[in-house]
Amino acid sequence: MEITFTTPALLFPAISLLLLAYTNRFLALASLVRKLHDEYGKGKENHIVIQQIHSLRYRLRLVRYMQTLGVFSFVCAVITMYSIYSQWMEVSRYIFAIGLLSLLVSLIISLVEITQSTKALELELSDIEEPEKFKFLTDLWAGKEKKKDENK
Repeated sequence: MEITFTTPALLFPAISLLLLAYTNRFLALASLVRKLHDEYGKGKENHIVIQQIHSLRYRLRLVRYMQTLGVFSFVCAVITMYSIYSQWMEVSRYIFAIGLLSLLVSLIISLVEITQSTKALELELSDIEEPEKFKFLTDLWAGKEKKKDENK
């Protein structure tokens, strides 16, 4: 397969947009960390907040790996272009392949982070649903008590 100068150049816009998306993920996580830090500082410590903190720590690590591999892929594309310019065709093939693999691993880690994000949202929803379940049982119990009072 012949790699031309434009082959790695095609990756520039894709990798740039991907890095922008990763940066947005990081900024959203940073905002959540600050919010949870404030809640924790105000004494709103409960098991859900602690679980969210652990989840955010893991997700931040994943985003760091995603960004690192994305930047490494970008660097590989630049080095590939330079090696093509210098007519080091065998080197350019290997570096381009390494860059593509780096981009692939970055995308896989992104998928893992999205899965973890979904689990965190489910954890938040379970916190909201629990009081509703409790209220349902309380209402059900109150209904039974009301019927007993009516029968007397």
